Parts: sequence; C-alpha cells; structure tokens
Amino acid sequence: MITISLRPVGRNWGTISFASTLYLCPILDLLLADVPTKLQAELRLGLQEALVNAAKHGNNLDPGKLVVVRFSLIDNQYWWIISDQGSGFTPSPDSDSDPTDYLPPDEAESGRGMSLLHLIFDQVEWNRKGTELRLCKQIEARRLLSLRR
Repeated sequence: MITISLRPVGRNWGTISFASTLYLCPILDLLLADVPTKLQAELRLGLQEALVNAAKHGNNLDPGKLVVVRFSLIDNQYWWIISDQGSGFTPSPDSDSDPTDYLPPDEAESGRGMSLLHLIFDQVEWNRKGTELRLCKQIEARRLLSLRR
C-alpha cells in the first residue's frame, strides 16, 4: 500500500510512505512527476538506489516496516528525505572518505549505490542514527526575461 500526502507547493513538503518492497516503479514515478525531463533518468537511478537501501538494508524487506519519503522543491533545489524503520548504521563523519567505508568488508561490494548517490546528488547527508537520508539536487535557476529594450 502507498500513502500520499499533499503535493509540494512552495515550501510545503509532500510525503509518500510505503511498505518495504523492491517494486518501486510507481513510487519513483510519483517522486519524479514534477522534475524536468532532462534530469529524470539520472535522478530515477539515484532515488531507486536510496529506496532499495532503505527497504532492503534498513527494513530487511519486512512488509510491516515503512519507508517514508518527504519531498519538496525549495529555491531551485529538489529535496528528498528518506527514512526507514531499521536499526540504522554509523555514517562516516568524514565527508572526504569513501562513502562505503562504513560497510563491513564482505558488503563493501554492495556499496555501489552509495557511491552513485554521491555522484548524482549535490548533497547526501545521513542522520546520526543512520535511518534517514537527505538528498538534494540543485537545478538551474530560471532566467527571467528582461523588460528592457
């Protein structure tokens, strides 16, 4: 089941919550509905990785646990805040380190998604508990037409 709360307008936030699943197409479609077409493929890949991490690694695909996504467009920045109900992990405090450093050695290969997040989004931040991910993508400011002649 997918629950949707208001579309983001101005400084308002929309919310989508869903039971942990890897069937993410309808959720991604909703999250990207108002994103410019030229950015959709790249952002779809990044958001898919983030949602898979929340559902699979955070919630262990437990259908009784929710993934919650808050989203908004604020001052030419698209924001997504993805929360899971898992036990979390300890994010690396050093932003210059490899984004997969926190993973145990046997899972480091599955850290490809974390690396992609850093390539796709302009800001990637976790809360201290490691259960909430904040993603930001800056878009070009719209140019205003000059009224001068």
